[in-house]
Amino acid sequence: MEQPVVAIVVGSQNDLDFIDGAKEILEKFQVPYTVEVMSAHRSLDKVMKFSESAAESGIKVIIACAGMAAHLPGVIAAKTTLPVIGVPLPTSEIKGIDSLYSMVQMPSGVPVATMAIGKAGIKNAAILAVEILSLNDSKLHEKLKEFKNSLK
Repeated sequence: MEQPVVAIVVGSQNDLDFIDGAKEILEKFQVPYTVEVMSAHRSLDKVMKFSESAAESGIKVIIACAGMAAHLPGVIAAKTTLPVIGVPLPTSEIKGIDSLYSMVQMPSGVPVATMAIGKAGIKNAAILAVEILSLNDSKLHEKLKEFKNSLK
């Protein structure tokens, strides 16, 4: 298997059910990825170690998905120079609005590109990751153009 260039990170085992759309998109574009489970609240040391070493391990883009008090994308973004794409998950009583606010209210200097809540957001996060990667990969860029044309 190829070295992963995208990391999909979720805050809980329960969140794994939400990421099928991202996996589907990345597989369609033949972008190697890894899936990691770690919580900014329950396993902070693991999050810090991952964030600080992701670039060295070959990761180019991080998709971080979290629900409720969704600090995971922001914590990762604070500890890496890689692009972080946040996906709020509808796991709370208020259907992910809390997660959305947690992600879009990042302070200056710690950007998190935040997608829509839930399934559309996770697919768009994967597409954005492909777009970022295609800036330095002409074959991937051609596949992306074909994909975008197929949406017409």
